[in-house]
Amino acid sequence: MRKERNKALLVVSRLVAIAATVSLCLLLSTTSRLPHAVTAEAQETSSAPSVVSAMPTPVPTPQYFELSFVGDCTLASTTANKPLSISYENVVGDNYGYPFEKTVQYFKDDDFTFANLECALTASKASDDKNFCFKADPAYAQILTAGSVEFVTLGNNHVMDYGEEGYADTKAALDAVGVCLAGRDEGKIFETKSGLKIGVYAVSFGKTQQIKDGIAALKAEGAEFIVAAIHWGDEGSYDINDLQREQGHAAIDAGADIVIGSHPHTLQPVEEYNGKYIYYSMGNWSFGGNTAPRDPDTIILKLKVERAVDRTISIVDRTHIPCACTGVVGGNNYQPVPYEEGSEQYNRTLSKIDGTFNGPNLTIGYQYNFSEY
Repeated sequence: MRKERNKALLVVSRLVAIAATVSLCLLLSTTSRLPHAVTAEAQETSSAPSVVSAMPTPVPTPQYFELSFVGDCTLASTTANKPLSISYENVVGDNYGYPFEKTVQYFKDDDFTFANLECALTASKASDDKNFCFKADPAYAQILTAGSVEFVTLGNNHVMDYGEEGYADTKAALDAVGVCLAGRDEGKIFETKSGLKIGVYAVSFGKTQQIKDGIAALKAEGAEFIVAAIHWGDEGSYDINDLQREQGHAAIDAGADIVIGSHPHTLQPVEEYNGKYIYYSMGNWSFGGNTAPRDPDTIILKLKVERAVDRTISIVDRTHIPCACTGVVGGNNYQPVPYEEGSEQYNRTLSKIDGTFNGPNLTIGYQYNFSEY
């Protein structure tokens, strides 16, 4: 009897345990479907904005660019002198690095190097009827690249020595080696690898309004720094004539940041006008026009150009490096070299650009006719 009662109690206890388990499962299932309760502290934490560590804002700083300028590059001798052993062609040969060998260190790390290319790069034989005609093998464009020259002006009175054919050949030769150019009465914008947009307007014996219009067009195209490359003046003269001064001032008034002149084959005084600079004549650089230049003095002009935080552009420093256009005395090896600082030649060269030189002008034994300009 006791045994049967114990068995009954065991069954009942098991049923109660099962019922309790089922009830608990139902309760948990219901709770999981209810919205989760969030404590006030947790709510405040979740609604508070996340805190991000502030990075320092970069402070804008000015940018600086180095620009270099040299004078006339006539990479050829006259037709009469070509056969001579001392001609440009026979001295230089195919050693394209030779003409800039002693000075390339001034140009290879700058942002922009500029020269006046005063010859045709062509194989044409159809020369103009002029006192002097200059043509070089189109391969001589590599002289410019070996010298780290990025830009040339063709606004001069010799680029057309071999007519339209020679002019087109010259442009093609420069394009082939990646040298940018501005032709006669032409403007071109060159953007340096460092991002400065340099506009160059080139003209040979142009009219004042023509110069003003050319500069205005570059401004409208977005040039940041404008070079007016003007072929003008009197050959062999150390003096600035009235038309040069008129046109130089007009170029600055029109928006040019600097004027770079050519044609006299001598250095002429530099003028500061309205806070800008006019280099009326840069003289010769690697110049095949004669085998014994009477005046070898020339310069490298270095400019430090600042683009301010507000993007205004200004020249903040200028350096003149006096040089000779030849490395030999009494002759021409067509390889410019720097003068020793403080030497008689060094000081004489500086006197020509500061206006204190009082030597006589060179005598020119020929005259140009109208078509030669």
